Amino acid sequence: MNNIPLNDFLRLSPEEMLKYKLHLASKNDQGTEPLDEFARSFDDWVYWNEWRGNKDDFTRQFIFSFIKDYHHNYQNKYIFGGIFEVLGRHQDREYDIKLCDYLKPFIGRMVVVLNRPKPRGRAFYLEKFMEDLYLSEILEKAYEGVEFPGYDSVLIDFPTLEVLVSNQKTDWRVALQNQKGIYLIADKKTGKKYVGSAYGDYGIWARWCCYADTAHGGNDALVDLIEKEGTEYARDNFQLSILEVWPMKTDDETIIYRESFWKDVLLTRGEFGYNKN
Repeated sequence: MNNIPLNDFLRLSPEEMLKYKLHLASKNDQGTEPLDEFARSFDDWVYWNEWRGNKDDFTRQFIFSFIKDYHHNYQNKYIFGGIFEVLGRHQDREYDIKLCDYLKPFIGRMVVVLNRPKPRGRAFYLEKFMEDLYLSEILEKAYEGVEFPGYDSVLIDFPTLEVLVSNQKTDWRVALQNQKGIYLIADKKTGKKYVGSAYGDYGIWARWCCYADTAHGGNDALVDLIEKEGTEYARDNFQLSILEVWPMKTDDETIIYRESFWKDVLLTRGEFGYNKN
């Protein structure tokens, strides 16, 4: 779909626009991405609209919400997150809101491009931004996580992995469940790395599902780290990538040899990494 002015699709009159505050949700001070919250739990995403903060941002009857697609920062893309009616405002940092039926089938599916730099803040007068909002595409189904980029381009953080596993994202599951291979977990805080492998009857997908469930995958050094620091440490600092993929028919000895090779290359045994053997 070629980008078209969003209001060519919405057909809101100037008077109707005055009823809306535009919510452009992006990463908060804790580093949490609202797109991950949306894909993991719609209720968690709703809270991003209920939260009032120190300011009364949503001063109009309706909140027209969009979620920053941080996987496409260079394109300034946002995914539609719903329209909420503000029923009440409280001093305890929350709003009473209700999800509206208007455009409800397009939640998580309607993708727009903001054709101007986003100012600081999260809430804006809709009429001042409408001419810079363009409809980019309508997804076949609601967003469930980033698309699989190809084996040689996998580079995801831990919250993204949690979302993909929680939704059993089809393209990722199909691509990885029948592949043995070598993967890397990098700790962005310390620079330490862990080289792991998937072999036997289990592909990379099953191995990564274990990490999503436990944050450590049963690996001794990572178990020690997560028991000490908690799962939030993995969410804040772990980054996953794939070093090699092999067909499931590949003998396990080959995978184990290649795993050892990468441990030597990346010096992940001992003080420089999380591999203990």
